[in-house]
Amino acid sequence: MTQPAPSRRVPGHRPRLLDLFSCAGGAAMGYNRAGFNVTGVDIADRPNYPFTLHRADALEYLAALIASGEIQRYAAVHASPPCQAGCALTVGTNASRGWGRTHVQLIPELRTLLEATGLPYVIEQPNGRAPVRADLRLCGEMFGLGVLRHRVFELGGGWSVPQPVHRLHRGYVRGYRHGVYRDGPYVAAYGAGGGKATVAEMQEAMGITWTDVREELTEAIPPAYTELIGRARLVSARAVAA
Repeated sequence: MTQPAPSRRVPGHRPRLLDLFSCAGGAAMGYNRAGFNVTGVDIADRPNYPFTLHRADALEYLAALIASGEIQRYAAVHASPPCQAGCALTVGTNASRGWGRTHVQLIPELRTLLEATGLPYVIEQPNGRAPVRADLRLCGEMFGLGVLRHRVFELGGGWSVPQPVHRLHRGYVRGYRHGVYRDGPYVAAYGAGGGKATVAEMQEAMGITWTDVREELTEAIPPAYTELIGRARLVSARAVAA
């Protein structure tokens, strides 16, 4: 555990946010830009993570913080749990590659722990991949990005984020689909081959420059998403305090 930071209730300090299942820090960077002091937790080594990172099982780490009362050092919690348990690719077209194995659904247990914190929280997932409430839907086109990367966000703890208009997509995601190549303004920031984006293209399209690890980029969300969420959370917190 790190040494206790200033209380989340002390004016003048950047509020602390706990970033669970943090990967390389796409979400974390957005919250940092919004005004949070971010601490990450991931089960794997993430040397490119741009902030303080604890290598640990996210659920166990969160449970320990709750049990010790140290969770009260934080103002909010973000979680991006693995989505494989609900991913059609996992159990469908990629089963022949050995990716169709059984995956544990972490979200019910995660939600129980998040509710126990008493803090505002965010659970992020791809569209339709897991049992989360779609309190907010975001797309890269809303931010003028070179990826679409549709994501849904469950917002717990009695707060909300204004829903941006889902702007009409400007064209195709570039690459091959069913043997046909289509050009377009967006890159496919997942997988490899078939016209998928290069590492440099993914970095530029998502605004993520601090990692060049392909696996980390394919799993990341653009910082613009969580910068929007983080700013809305701070506005909500100030309104409550006023």
